[in-house]
Amino acid sequence: MKIVMVGSGYVGLVTGACFAEFGFEVTNVDIDEHKIKALNQAKIPIYEPGLESLVQQGLKKGRLTFTTNLAQAVQKAQVVMIAVGTPSRCGDGHADLSYVFQAAEQIAASLTSYTVVVTKSTVPVGTSRQVAEIIERARPDLKQGVDFDVASNPEFLREGSAINDFMRPDRVVVGTDSDKAKQVLSHLYRPLYLIETPIVFTNIETAELIKYAANGFLATKIAFINQLSDLCEKVGADVQELAKGIGLDGRIGRKFLNVGPGYGGSCFPKDTLALSKTAHDQKTPLTLVDAVIKANDDRKLDMAARILGALKKRGAVEGQQVAVLGITFKPNTDDLRDAPSLVIIPALIKAGVKVCVYDPLYYLGAERLEAIEKDWPSVTWAEGPYQAMEQADAVVILTEWNEFRALDINRMKSILKTPTTALPLLIDFRNIYKPAEMGGVDYCSLGRGVA
Repeated sequence: MKIVMVGSGYVGLVTGACFAEFGFEVTNVDIDEHKIKALNQAKIPIYEPGLESLVQQGLKKGRLTFTTNLAQAVQKAQVVMIAVGTPSRCGDGHADLSYVFQAAEQIAASLTSYTVVVTKSTVPVGTSRQVAEIIERARPDLKQGVDFDVASNPEFLREGSAINDFMRPDRVVVGTDSDKAKQVLSHLYRPLYLIETPIVFTNIETAELIKYAANGFLATKIAFINQLSDLCEKVGADVQELAKGIGLDGRIGRKFLNVGPGYGGSCFPKDTLALSKTAHDQKTPLTLVDAVIKANDDRKLDMAARILGALKKRGAVEGQQVAVLGITFKPNTDDLRDAPSLVIIPALIKAGVKVCVYDPLYYLGAERLEAIEKDWPSVTWAEGPYQAMEQADAVVILTEWNEFRALDINRMKSILKTPTTALPLLIDFRNIYKPAEMGGVDYCSLGRGVA
């Protein structure tokens, strides 16, 4: 079976490489000639553990190719997956579907035999039906159900563990009204049947909504535990023990109950907003999701205020220096989209705080991290955590990279500038350390209150 991935961003690249690993012939298409040239040399534009090796194998075995020629690729394919970006639209927060619709028009022009056109991008309910309409308008000679079918097949890839998520998923969701398309996509996912992966076949609208509902629910869990951590601080409870106590309930589950400075990334912020907009358009507002969005926005601002409050206790805030460890929204990714750091660091700069950043990916040539320099001209960049601490009055952990889990606390204490009447200041927004281990340190974490 020959597959075409339209779009070679995060989803398209990971999905294409994984299908090639399964033995299918995959062609990844993108309009960015520079990107395609780099990919044909196995140079990956994003950081994702294991992806570079997978792409190298696919290229070497001839099962994975990259091109800018969509027309030529589509003519030979049985399945064409649209995996282009659907960012939040400027002004109203709806998902921007312009790239999806452009792809549909271009695909239509190139269809020569029966093809299943799949929306892999995260799209609002009704988008796949619109894709079918676009194809029919562009090619009146084609009949849906005879010459092509459209299906929804949302992705559930977590940045930092996407390869494993694809190879061993919790489930695969396919939305289609066509038995013929169902047969084709069943064959496509046959390798996962061997490990008894549940394949959920449903109608198109349900499949589209499943992705948004899943992300909305997970975002709710994060916002819920973050707000509970504030209550824990007031009443003397421990949020981590609380999370364990409720997470062991099988109805709740332990995942996504880690306290932090707020969620970010490419999915949760834009998907919760798009879900909210869709619900309001249908006059069935999801007030719970609306509250989650606001709570998460407020959380990031509150984290900045906490840092400034801790610095203020030690003297004038302006002129103090902070070492920030980690700026990506989560570890094992170079993604900065809607990361808490994008709110917190500018707030510190605005208050006159000097900021030195260390992120493990910055000196590995991560383009996304290098690009942020122009937005933060006053920020300095360190080559390691201890270099970032030099001349610093405090350390702030924003991202739980593994190398921050075993910092030499004594070395940190000896490096930090500390007033004679105070202790070295460590602000841990990921609760990596235990307060009992922080002797001789002014240690600030989340949700560990003292009554």
